Amino acid sequence: MDKGSESFESAVSAAVPGQRGFDYLVVGAGFAGSVLAERLARELNQRVLVVEKRKHIGGNAYDRYNDEGVLIHPYGPHIFHTNSADIFEYLSRFTEWRPYQHRVLASVDGQEVPIPINLDTINRLYGLNLTAFEVEKFLASVAEDVKEVKTSEDVVVSKVGRELYNKFFRGYTRKQWGLDPSELDASVTARVPTRTNRDDRYFTDTFQAMPLHGYTRMFERMLDHPNIKVMLNTDYREVADALPWQHMIYTGPVDAFFNHRYGKLPYRSLEFQHVTLPQEHFQPVGTVNYPNDYAYTRITEFKHITGQTHPKTALVYEYPRAEGDPYYPVPRPENAALYRQYEALAEATENVTFVGRLATYKYYNMDQVVGQALATFRRLKQKHEDAARAGQEAAALTAAAGAAGASA
Repeated sequence: MDKGSESFESAVSAAVPGQRGFDYLVVGAGFAGSVLAERLARELNQRVLVVEKRKHIGGNAYDRYNDEGVLIHPYGPHIFHTNSADIFEYLSRFTEWRPYQHRVLASVDGQEVPIPINLDTINRLYGLNLTAFEVEKFLASVAEDVKEVKTSEDVVVSKVGRELYNKFFRGYTRKQWGLDPSELDASVTARVPTRTNRDDRYFTDTFQAMPLHGYTRMFERMLDHPNIKVMLNTDYREVADALPWQHMIYTGPVDAFFNHRYGKLPYRSLEFQHVTLPQEHFQPVGTVNYPNDYAYTRITEFKHITGQTHPKTALVYEYPRAEGDPYYPVPRPENAALYRQYEALAEATENVTFVGRLATYKYYNMDQVVGQALATFRRLKQKHEDAARAGQEAAALTAAAGAAGASA
């Protein structure tokens, strides 16, 4: 299915006078927009136009084969994991899965050791042979007493102390966010646990897997419905006033929607350097972090993640940037306060629903975006059912009044 073949003319022809036009205009073809488009079209029989400014569907989860035939993630590695059986079941309608548990090493003091920090990390780093019980006592002995955990620095030093914080977290965070951990909300480093066992999986979620044939194929199946039209390479502002629609689902940056009325919300961006090498493998695991060396934060080798067999291998180096496409909302109190001003505008805007990481200024994982989209759909479905019920009741009252008038 070629979801890039829709044109302005075909979209217009799908909304000719005499028909109901589009019930929904969905801005963005990433997880939030695609899930809602699919649910509205399939479950409620709504006519949906999806408008995407990029040349492809799938948002940042889009994947493709490079010139050498290696499957890559152009926007950096996207590893699917969730504890929600409902979310996993929903996505399973559009893809088969390849079981995959992500493992990450950190290059520290000339060694590559497991991250999140676990028993093996401590033993290899310090040349020790501690047991799980002993490493727990070790971490307790080096942890700092933090009266109130407010920042990302507080989170880490209260668990593993200053030395491990400096080795694994401070440099990485400064590169990633352009800020010291002491300037960032506690939620940033709270995402990374500390373990006293030998579990070296990056995630411990119940469901950990990769779409068997890639994310793009999954999105294609999700959007493959006769009620869904997709326009690529299109800014929604170019068509919003030219085509009839009843309700908008907006998944872009919320501040941009309101023309930055209160100023720009800070986002962190990334620059990706993709490299293909004439060898089967480059590193022992999917991702290696570089918290203290080099300008990049990490190197990911895609074949570990995808399971593809190929004589060559493809890597991506990630360089955090202050400017560029918005990837990560920057979690600081002043930014949250600014977002609340935009949130108030969003809540007061009729016929527009804001969904997704950028539209709600939240640092969501993929499964959380899917969950948010499904929850949003349930609310929209309830509104549809309430409106239909009200319409039936009004029609019944009209009919009864007409019958009474006729009998009189």
